[in-house]
Amino acid sequence: MRLSNPGVRLVWPGRSTLNRAPLGELRQRRGSDGRVRLIHGDNAGALRVLAQSGVKVALAYLDPPFFTGREHTLVERREGRTDPRTRAHAFDDRWESLEAYLESLVERLALTRDLLLPEGCLVLHVDPRTSHYLKVLCDEVFGGASFASEIVWRYRRWPAKTRNFQRVHDVLLRYVRDPGAVPRFRQLYEPLAASTLATWGDRKQRAVVDASGRRLRSSSTAEATPGTPLGDVWDIGIVAPVAKERTGYPTQKPEALLERLITSCTDPGDLVLDPYHGSGTTSAVCARLGRRVIGVDANRRAITIARRRLAALDVDPLEERLIEPDEAAPSATTHDEIGLSEAG
Repeated sequence: MRLSNPGVRLVWPGRSTLNRAPLGELRQRRGSDGRVRLIHGDNAGALRVLAQSGVKVALAYLDPPFFTGREHTLVERREGRTDPRTRAHAFDDRWESLEAYLESLVERLALTRDLLLPEGCLVLHVDPRTSHYLKVLCDEVFGGASFASEIVWRYRRWPAKTRNFQRVHDVLLRYVRDPGAVPRFRQLYEPLAASTLATWGDRKQRAVVDASGRRLRSSSTAEATPGTPLGDVWDIGIVAPVAKERTGYPTQKPEALLERLITSCTDPGDLVLDPYHGSGTTSAVCARLGRRVIGVDANRRAITIARRRLAALDVDPLEERLIEPDEAAPSATTHDEIGLSEAG
């Protein structure tokens, strides 16, 4: 696992060297549709096994914990109970230090980079509290020339009581695997502004220039315009409490956000990777858009929620469990593997 740009390095006391851990193995548990693979286990171990098997992906979307210092819970609604809402552990976002958090992420960034096609890209979804550190880490792992864009996801949320400007955005850092390769990219468009439509209508604009190439004025053509090329600030609403797609899983991202990423950065049939899979938004969108996908999560409840989501799309995902090198092989399928999974 080699860094692309070791000359650019974020340093902190006690930072360790990236070393290859012993390989585990993936053991199939259930499911039949290999276009959607759900892996239960530690994502670092799963990424090593996937690399060993020669997997290559067009897009890797990483939505790790945000260094919130909190334990996050899953809220489930169950009909017919006195208390229709139950809470269960989802994931722990408490760390010994910022350095421990960065240490965890740099390893997974390097492992994921090795799984990308030359024309593929990685999108790291974080927030403004850590995005500056992680941009330096991504420069280190990929090389500064591989930086493609910083996307700001802007959303509305219930206002917080704070003596500060309201935080209403996340940061998505996009890096390409090989800056010399033509990247997978499809230009998306937004509707034209009302003022543009009033002035030019829905026709494409054309610049009229003089002999020196200096722009004199704009004109319009007979060809219809697809709209304004999509910029790097995206206004997309969060998953509302009453939204049909809401699962109760904390930090769930809207399907509209993933649909935009997957449509712009992959082609139909491409393979997408989500190592922090959560409730399965990436897999659900990939299934709808005709992409293959691998999702990894250490929480069994997350895998169960994702499977239910996919079942609603008539998809029977291939489920696998990561067996660590020092884990004794079970003689039979255990209650812990199936009973709790079904209980959610």
